[in-house]
Order: sequence, then structure tokens, then C-alpha cells
Amino acid sequence: MCGIVGYNGLLDAKEILLKGLEKLEYRGYDSAGIALRNEAGVTIFKEKGRIADLRKAVDEDADATIGIGHTRWATHGVPNRRNAHPHQSASSRFTLVHNGVIENYHLLQKAYLKGIQMQSDTDTEVLVQLIELFVKEEGLSTVEAFRKTLSLVHGSYALALLDSEDTETIFVAKNKSPLLIGVGQDFNVVTSDAMAMLQVTNQFIELHDKEIVIVHRNHVEISKLDGRIVERAPYTAELDMGDIEKGPYPHYMLKEMDEQPGVVRKIIQAYEVNGELAIDEAILQALNAADRLYIIAAGTSANAGLIGKQYFEKIARIPVEVHISSEFGYNMPLLSEKPLFIFISQSGETADSRQVLVKVKEMGYPALTITNVAGSTLSRESDYTLLLHAGPEIAVASTKAYVAQLAVLAVAAYATAKARGVALDFDLKQELAIAATAIDAIVDAKETMEQIAEDYLKVARNAFFIGRGLDFYVSLEGALKLKEISYIQAEGFAGGELKHGTIALIEEGTPVFALVTQQEVALNIRGNVKEVVARGANACLIASAGLEEEGDCLIIPHVHPLLTPLVSVVPLQFISYYAALHRRCDVDKPRNLAKSVTVE
Repeated sequence: MCGIVGYNGLLDAKEILLKGLEKLEYRGYDSAGIALRNEAGVTIFKEKGRIADLRKAVDEDADATIGIGHTRWATHGVPNRRNAHPHQSASSRFTLVHNGVIENYHLLQKAYLKGIQMQSDTDTEVLVQLIELFVKEEGLSTVEAFRKTLSLVHGSYALALLDSEDTETIFVAKNKSPLLIGVGQDFNVVTSDAMAMLQVTNQFIELHDKEIVIVHRNHVEISKLDGRIVERAPYTAELDMGDIEKGPYPHYMLKEMDEQPGVVRKIIQAYEVNGELAIDEAILQALNAADRLYIIAAGTSANAGLIGKQYFEKIARIPVEVHISSEFGYNMPLLSEKPLFIFISQSGETADSRQVLVKVKEMGYPALTITNVAGSTLSRESDYTLLLHAGPEIAVASTKAYVAQLAVLAVAAYATAKARGVALDFDLKQELAIAATAIDAIVDAKETMEQIAEDYLKVARNAFFIGRGLDFYVSLEGALKLKEISYIQAEGFAGGELKHGTIALIEEGTPVFALVTQQEVALNIRGNVKEVVARGANACLIASAGLEEEGDCLIIPHVHPLLTPLVSVVPLQFISYYAALHRRCDVDKPRNLAKSVTVE
């Protein structure tokens, strides 16, 4: 969601901020702005829409060596220029950008700001007005007013503040929302994501919750909210600028789908030890000590978790429950005696999952995070981490991270089974290599999937995805991909459930995509297809080699039955991509969505 950048140095802050915001576009946003500080004061430029619109609004002659910037995903107030960040205090002395949600902003406004006319509908403006109030009425310094304001706040925040009377400093704070300090020679930067500032540095300092940072050009001072000084060394961001560029591709999503075979091979390499797939011994012990696993995730990661449940139960013989994180934290079920919680998140910053992790840790239970981002909040605060090794995923619609999640879950389940002495009749390393080759074949058949999108979805207003067993869980992900980037109403169902109500929605020409990759239910799902075809559906069957029949739309290569989700999801991704492309949708940045969901 919202992104923050800041620069304090000797170079042109304007261009560094704008380029940084462009790197954060993948997070999802509806407006953007920057504030530039020079000897004349603070100048703000902000616009509704894309960074390209903001660029047009920024004065080319604007000159500054210190500034802050923001991309906003609306939570309080409609997307418009008035509600875009940065926000200023009543006298314009203080300028603030904010990620997160201030839960008690109305109470703070009523208690302290009755006489102040607010200029926006945002929770953010309350913070900047409070800071000025405490400076004016109580004679506090800027940092003292900053601390006092934050001591009153309930909620999540990543903040960057400018004081027009201070030409040398950016004031920064963090709680629950991600934020980093980038360090360099004669400059320091602020960013929500390291990739936004790789243009100037690869050295970053992690910030922890309830920390305040005074960012000068030549040094930074980190302290806790209570004033205790914190010393923390920077780490090197292991990112390559080439990984976050589209290169010859028209869209990041297409690039990331094409990268999926390589991702599976990289996972094999990353988890191979002495010719076998393995995970850290401490994680194995935690998995084996658990009497039940609780997978906590959201969106695409939750869909991956459903398949992970099958892997752990069928391969490792451990019972598993899968829960949506936004529900679990406030409606926790009766837990087993020795639970282990597994959090799945591409970014490692998912706010819904983090609120569950906080509660789990308070209860004294162990937690494992499966994520694509080393050093992310969920990774840092969990007991254990398994990395996806997928490389940066920029498109909002997750593709390669989902396939990576399935592969890593399979590796974890397989390694656990071996440690438990469970007899296994397959070599996962070999089977994953076969799956990677199968994905290669599908990636090379783009024209077929583009034609399917043309034939079935060109004028469709809704669509259904059906399957049984593992295919049902893949159907959920296929439906999610289609609706999030093409805006076609799409739902995934267990094939046998259609006739228990939803078949009432089938009418002449309704697209129904059916997966046939599980031999034991292949005839059942084909029977379900006949039921919807009899009622006018336009059915597209995608079958594994060996289970195909005449008239099927697409035959995908045969792989181990448990690994079919890694392969069968890929054509659904491409079909969704081409459906969105034909409808002229913004494939990488679908409306109303954000890549990293950092608010509950």
C-alpha cells in the first residue's frame, strides 16, 4: 500500500524522490506528492493519479537537497488532490507523510484540535496539527512534540516529517508499518522498500516498532519512543536493479510468469543439501514437536496455504488448519496443545497476518514465516523463516510468489516427513525439476492461452472455475487472478458444489473453466462439466496428459499428482493476463488494489 521516500543529502532531491516513488508504484496507490525543503521554505507538489501526473505538476526549476515523498492508497477520504500527502500544519511550518492507520484520530481531534480547521479528510492531518499544537502551546522542541504526539497514537504508522525552521533534518518514526533508513556518503534516505532507493544505496538500517529516527545528511540517531538510544548496523540489500526492471517485457506480470520455471529451479538449489532437499534442523524440530499446524495467510497466500495443508497432511502426516488472517486474529478457534503457526506472506509485511503473530507470540506459541523478503517484519518477529527465493515481485497480482510458496511448502512437508521416518515413494527434488520443465512448456504456449482468453472471456461479465481435490484450491487462485486484474466477476468452486446452489447462475454462454489433473476424481469433474454444459455453459477443460479427452482446450504436461498445482495454475495466470490485456486494463496496477497490504 502507501509508500514513503525521503532524501537528505547534496544532490537534487526532486529527481531522487520522483524516481523512488516510481519504484513504489507496484504497491498500489491513487495519488502522490512530494515536499521539497530549501532556504526559501517547504514547497509541496501533489496530484491525484499516477506518478507521471505528479511529474507534470512539479516545477522543473524546483531545487532542494532535502525532501519527502508519498504514494497514497486511500483509507480515510476519497482519492483526490486535497487528501493526497504531504499534509501540512495550520501555519505550514510542519509537513508530514504517513503510511498506516491512526485508529484514534477522531478522539485526538476532539480532545486537542477543536479550534483548528482541517484541510483534508485524512487521519494523517491530525498528527501534523498535533505536532504544531504542542510546539506552540507547550514550547516543546520538534522532536519532543513528535514524541508526545506518537505517545497518544493508537494504530499503525510510518512517518516522515519536515520542519520549515530546520534546514538539516527529517524526523522519522515507525510502528507496524514498514520503514527503512538508507545510508550513504554525504546523504541518508528514508524508504518503505529498499528497491525504491537502490538508485543511490544498497545499505539499509531496519527500523523496529515505536522507534524515532533523526535523519541528518551525515548521520542518523535512532531511539525508542521513551528516548532510549538504539545502535543498529546497516545490512546490504541483496537486490539487483535488473531484477526490478521490466526489460523487454510490456508488463511485470508477464515477466514474472515467465520467470516461474527458474524460480522452482532456484528453490531446488537453495534447499539442496548433499543432494537432498532439506530445511534448517531447528525448523524441523519445531514442525515435529507440533500436534497441529495453523497456516495463517491472506489472498493468494491463503490459497497457497490450502495446498500446503494437503502437503503436510498427505506427505508428513501432520494435521493442519488454514485460516484467513483478518478473521483469525479476532475470532480465534480452540487451539491444540502444541500448535505451530505458519505465516505465509510474499512481502512479509501483511498487517492482517502481523496482528495474529503479535497475539500468538503473547500466548507463547512458536511461529514460522514463509516469505519472499528476508528481514521483513513477519520474518524478523517469527521464530523461524523459510525464504521463497522468488526475486522481487512487482506486479500486484502474485504469480511467481504463489508458485514459490507451493514449492517451499512441498519442500518443508517432504523434509519433515523424512525426519519423522515416513515412508516416501517419490524423490521431491526430481519431481520439482520435472514440474519446472512442465512450466517451461506452458510458458512457451502463450498463443494458445491468449486464444482461450479471446474465445471465452472477450465479452464475459462473469466466469466460474471448478475442480476437485487439489484442483479446487487451484480454481480459487484462478478465479482470484481473473477478477483482480480483468474485473470480471469470477468464483472458484468445488465441482460437486455447483449443483448445491450456484448452478442457478449458469446461463447461456457462461464461461466455466474446469481443471482435470487428479485421476481419482477426473470422471467426477467431467460429470460436473456436463451438468453446466447442459445448462448453456461455455466450458473450457484443462487436463493433465494421460487424463485428456477429445475436445479439451489445453493439455498440460504430466507431473507428480501432488505437484500439479504448480503447473495447472500457470495457464490460469496467462488466461487472466490476456483477458485483462484485451479489456485494456492496467495489468500491473489493477484498480483499488495494493501489492503490500500494510493496514488491517
